[in-house]
Amino acid sequence: MRISELDLPAPVKEFYERSGIKELYPPQAEAVKKGFLEGRSLLAAIPTASGKTLLAEMAMLKSISHGGKALYIVPLKALASEKFERFRQFETLGVRTGISTGDYDSRDEWLGDRDIIVATSEKADSLLRNGAPWLSSLTIVVADEVHLIDSANRGPTLEVTLARLRRLNPSLQIIALSATIGNAKELAGWMGAELVVSDWRPTTLKEGVFFGRAINFQDEKRVISTPGPDEVLALVSDTLAEGGQCIVFTNTRKSSEGIAQKVAKSLSKKLTEEEKAAFQDIKQQVLRHAETDTCARLAACVEHGAAFHHAGLKNEHRRIVEDEFRRNRIKVIACTPTLAAGLNLPARRVIIKDYRRYDVNYGSVPIPVLEYKQMAGRAGRPGLDPYGEAVLIAKTHDEMGELMDNYVLSEPEHITSKLGTEPALRSHVLSAIATDLCRDESDLYDFMDTTFYAYQRGDLSAVIKNVLDFLEAERMVVRSGDRLNASELGRLVSRLYVDPLSASIIVRALEAAKKRGEPYQKEIALLQLICATPDVRPLYLRRSDYGWVVKYTEDHIDDFLTEVPGAGDETDFEAFLATVKTAALVDMWINERNEEEITSFYSIGPGDVRSLMESCVWLMHATAEISGLLRAPVTTEARELAVRIEHGISRELMDLIELEGVGRVRARKLYDAGFRDRETLKKADEAAVAAVLGEKVAAKVLAQLGRKDVAATTGPDDTIGQSTLLLFHE
Repeated sequence: MRISELDLPAPVKEFYERSGIKELYPPQAEAVKKGFLEGRSLLAAIPTASGKTLLAEMAMLKSISHGGKALYIVPLKALASEKFERFRQFETLGVRTGISTGDYDSRDEWLGDRDIIVATSEKADSLLRNGAPWLSSLTIVVADEVHLIDSANRGPTLEVTLARLRRLNPSLQIIALSATIGNAKELAGWMGAELVVSDWRPTTLKEGVFFGRAINFQDEKRVISTPGPDEVLALVSDTLAEGGQCIVFTNTRKSSEGIAQKVAKSLSKKLTEEEKAAFQDIKQQVLRHAETDTCARLAACVEHGAAFHHAGLKNEHRRIVEDEFRRNRIKVIACTPTLAAGLNLPARRVIIKDYRRYDVNYGSVPIPVLEYKQMAGRAGRPGLDPYGEAVLIAKTHDEMGELMDNYVLSEPEHITSKLGTEPALRSHVLSAIATDLCRDESDLYDFMDTTFYAYQRGDLSAVIKNVLDFLEAERMVVRSGDRLNASELGRLVSRLYVDPLSASIIVRALEAAKKRGEPYQKEIALLQLICATPDVRPLYLRRSDYGWVVKYTEDHIDDFLTEVPGAGDETDFEAFLATVKTAALVDMWINERNEEEITSFYSIGPGDVRSLMESCVWLMHATAEISGLLRAPVTTEARELAVRIEHGISRELMDLIELEGVGRVRARKLYDAGFRDRETLKKADEAAVAAVLGEKVAAKVLAQLGRKDVAATTGPDDTIGQSTLLLFHE
C-alpha cells in the first residue's frame, strides 16, 4: 500500500514522500484497513522499528487536518524530547508542537494553541488534576509504550490517565503503541480499539545463544573466530569486524562501565587517524559538562569508540552517547536496560550479557521474556543492516538449552494492571474527588470500573474503601453520607501531585513545628522531613555509613521534625538513618560543595544526584505550600530551601541567582568579588564585572539590570544560558 493512496491531506502525503517514505510496511497497511485513519482507536502490538510512530503521526495529522488536537504520552522525559524534536518537522505543514514535562502544579495554558502536545504520563495526569482547559479539546491521544501499564511504578498513572481522558471525551480516538505482548487482545478490548498484532520487521532478526565459541540459532550455528576467553569481547570484535555497531545489556552500572572500559582498551590499537580525531571531539564534548570520576571514565572510553550508558550519567552525557551512536561514531554501548525503554538506538548486534537481576525480595531472578524481547528488538538498523542479531550468553550446554527455550522460543508474558494496591490508588482516588470527577462513592466506584484493572480482574471496592478511610482520617476528604468532598488540604495535595502519604507525613511534622511556637530555622530538619516521604527515594545505607550517619543523627537529635525510632527497633531505625544520609547529601549540595566531592563521598553518579535534587525541589515546594495553608512557621524557610536546592546555593546567593545566565559558580564568583546583590552589580564598573564573568556574559547580565551603557550583543554561537541543577562547572 502506497502513501499516495491514503486518505490523508495532500501536503502530508507529499511530506512523507519527500522524506523517502512511499510504501507502508505490512502492519501499517493492516492498520489502515482496520480504519485508524477514519477515527477508530487502534492498538498496534508490533516489534521495534516496524513503523509504530508513523501510524501515530498519520492519525494525529489526519485528526489535526479536521481541526483536532493531539496529546502524545510517553513514559520518559528523554523520549518526550526525542518525539518533540521529531514532530517539530511538521511545522512545514503548519502544525505546532509543544512539550510539557515540568512543574506538576501548572496548567500550562499556553499549550492551548499547540496542535500536538508531548508529555509524560505523570505530566498528563497532573494537567488533568490542575484543570488544563485545552484537555477538553483533545480529539486523539497516543499512548507510546502502553505495555508499561504492567509497571508497578508508572503503570497505574498511565492507566488512570487514559481512563480519565476517555471519560472527559467519550469519542476520543486512542492510538496505543505496544511491544508484542501475550494479551494484546485483552488490552485492546479495554480500550475499545482495533488490534494489529504482527512479528514482521523491516530487518530480519536472528535470536540465539552464544556457547562453545558459536552463536547457536534455532536452525543454524555461527562460529565466532575472534580469539580470547572473554565472550562479550569476542562477540563485540566480531560485530565491528563486519562494520556493525553493538549494544551490550548488563544488569549493573559497574558492569556496564567495566565492559565499556574493556572494549575501549581492545579498540585503542586498531583506530585510524580519522577515527582518533572523531573520538577526541566526542571526548571533549563529554569533558565540557563537568569533570567527575564518572565523567573521566566516560571520556576515557569514548576516546576509543566505546561508551557506557546508565541512570548515573548526567542527561548531557547520555545525550552525547546517544547522538554519537546514531551518527555511527561511537561503535559500542554497554548499558543497563533503561536504554531499551523506547529510545531509538538500534544496532547490528545486541548482546544480553545478564538475563538475571537482583530483586530485594527474591534475590537473583530471571528477567521477564517481555524485557528480553524489548532488548532483542534493538537489533538491526532498518536500511543500514542486512540483519540484526540478539545474543544471550550461556556458561554450560544445559544453560544454552534453557535460554533457547525460556527466551528465544518463548512468547512474551501477559501484562497485568498494577492499580489494585493502596499505594497505587491513594493519589488517584484523591485526584478524582478533588477535581470533582467523582462526587460520591457510587460515582467513584463507577469510574474505577472503567480501568484496565477492573476490566481484567474485577472489583476494586475493598481497596478503594481503605483508601477513602485513610484520606478521611488524614483530613483530605470529607464524607457526608455518600457524598465525597475534598478539603482545602486535599485539593492542594492533589494539585501539588504528591503522594497523600507524603502529605500526611509533612502535615504531622508541620503541626509539631507549630507546637514549638517559633519560626523553625533548622535546615536539616526540613531536609530530613522531605527525605522521609515516599516521594523521595532514600540512599542505600551501607554498612560503612553506619558510624558517621549515627553520629550525624545524634548531633541533630533535637532538630528533627519526624519521630526518631529507638535503636532497638532495628528496621525502622535503619530506615530513618537512610533518610538522614540522604538529607546530609542535600545539605552538602545547598552549601555549595563541588560535584566530585559529593559523588565520590556517596559513591553515586551525577545523574543520581540530579534525580534526587529534582524530587527534593518538588517536595520542598510542596512543604512550603502546605505550610502556608496550615500557617506553620516554616513557610519562608521552605520556600528559600526549594530555591537553594534547585540551584545548589547558600542563602547569600539567592538574589544573584535571579539573573539569567548566573548559576551557582558565577554567583559565587560575583559574591566573592564584592558584587553581593543585583543592586551592587547594577552600579558596578563594567570592566570589573567583565573581569569576573568575561566580557560577553557581563554585558548580558548588566543589560538585564537596565544598564544602557553596555553592548549586550552576542554572535550566533554565544550563550549565557546556564543550568544550575547539577551543572557544577561553568
